[in-house]
This record gives sequence, structure tokens and C-alpha cells, in this order.
Amino acid sequence: MPVTKESVHTISRVRSNLESTILGKTFEIKLLLTALLAGGHVLIEDVPGTGKTQMIKALARSMKGEYRRIQCNPDILPSDITGVSVFHPRDERFYFRPGPVMTNILLADEINRATTKSQSALLEVMEERSVTVDGDTYDLPKPFMLCATQNPIDFEGTYTLPEAQLDRFMLKFSLGYPDAETEKYLLKQHQLGQPADNLAPVTTMEEIASIQDEIRSVYMDEAVTDYLLGIVRRTREHPAALLGASPRAAISFMNAVKSYAFLHERDYVIPDDVKVLAPYVISHRIVLKPEARLDHVSPETVLAQVLRNEKVPVSMER
Repeated sequence: MPVTKESVHTISRVRSNLESTILGKTFEIKLLLTALLAGGHVLIEDVPGTGKTQMIKALARSMKGEYRRIQCNPDILPSDITGVSVFHPRDERFYFRPGPVMTNILLADEINRATTKSQSALLEVMEERSVTVDGDTYDLPKPFMLCATQNPIDFEGTYTLPEAQLDRFMLKFSLGYPDAETEKYLLKQHQLGQPADNLAPVTTMEEIASIQDEIRSVYMDEAVTDYLLGIVRRTREHPAALLGASPRAAISFMNAVKSYAFLHERDYVIPDDVKVLAPYVISHRIVLKPEARLDHVSPETVLAQVLRNEKVPVSMER
């Protein structure tokens, strides 16, 4: 299915909606849309109050999608996320009562405050797009996207996300504080209420699912594929890395760069797409050796070295 101009215009309207709500964060909005269109999930790590929840809510409103929010804490149970079977005495049978995961856009706020047992309830959701309760499997609505947030500075009462779960997040990024001028305009804007509450839908979830299918046809030259794979494989060979990016990461990377190319109104991927997205797709998947951490080496510095050493393709065929 080829990429159409109508699809490009549809996503452009969604982008405009988000940019009118989350000011001064054009690139971060582009990352969010990249994950959505590639069928991936995002982890947003940032301090409180930077607009993470508003951005996700604005995305759901722009697409007329179902939106649910889970406030993670140590008391939350897996059944609070996935749903539970309830016995009905009159009918003498169990009925499935869906949890908040049965939605299009799910926000898991402060995901690292949930225990590892509750976090594990999201593993099947993220990979299979389904939940299994009492032996029965229920498919999630399509499309489905998990957007999770965590606070990088408050460690009391938090649980580290396991590597298997981090590997299921296509992108990880931060919003950061706005500049002075943007923040001043933000204050004026919020005198009239929450901007996200006044957004009108500009597309539907069915249209988004159709665009996701179109993006699979975005062309990726073999030289660009080799460049992407070279980056992934070098993370595994780096002397400071205990674990590098997995084959799942390589697939996520490929889908993400195709989506990113589409957002730039191209039906083909260029090496710059790979280079720009690499820190957001790969860094959170690199696990360092203990001695490397003691030497203040970070996943970001490992990836920076990998990108410097990997040869960029200079010629491609269409």
C-alpha cells in the first residue's frame, strides 16, 4: 500500500493539534508520532510538570481515540491493569470485566512506582496486544499504544524497570523545561483553561491504523539497512556493554525510521533518519558492565562512539 498525500495531510493536522497544546516541543511531538505510526510504545522520563500527561491526552483527543490513565503505585495489582473475571450468581458463570488496558492510548503514569509483578502485567500487553485472564485471551483495540512516564530524580518507593520491559519500548525521550518566552505564552494560554480539553478530533483511529499499514511500504535501501544493523551489532561488541541492542530493537529501529521518514513527507529512508533516531531507540537498551558504570561511562557515550565508528552510506538506489 503506497504512502498517500491524504495520509501526510492527516498526520500534519494531528501534529498541529499537539503543537498548539504542547508549546516549543516540535521534535518531541515528532518522536511521539513516530512511535504511534510505527506501532510502538514510548517511555517519557522527566521531572513532574513538564506536560507529559497533557501531550498524551492531546494525542488521544486529536484521534478520537479511547484514552485511559493508570496512576502506578506499590499497591496496584496486575488485575487493576488487565481486568478481572467476576462471578455472576444468577447466571452461574464468570464474566470478564475489562481493565483500563482495553483502550487505544494507555498512559501508565510513574510506571516505576508499580511493583515488578504489576509491571509484568504489561509485558504481554506491549508485545502481543492482548491480555490473558483465567486462561482466556482478549485482544486489545487497534491501534494500541502504551505511553509510560517515570521521574528520574525521585528514587524512594520506585522499582527499576527490567531489561525485558525496557526493550519493549520503541522510544525513550524527555520533554525538558520550555524556554522563557514559551513559558510566558503558556501562562497566558492556561488562563483560559487546559488547552487539551478544547481540542477537536482531526482524524480517527481507523485512519491511523490505515496509515500504519501504508508506512510499511516506505522504501529502505539495502545500504541503509546495513548501516542500521551495523549500529545495532556494534552495541553488542562494545567493551563497556554487558548487553547491547537485541534483534527486537533492530526491528523497532527499522519501523521507527520508516515512520520518521513519512513524517518528513518522504516514501524512502535516508541515513540521517537512522542517525537522528538512534539515541532514542537504542540508548535505553544498552546494559553496561559494572566496571564501566564505575568509570562513569553511560549508554549515551557508548552509542556516540558506535555512531562515530560506523561508516555512513553515501550512495543509495531507488
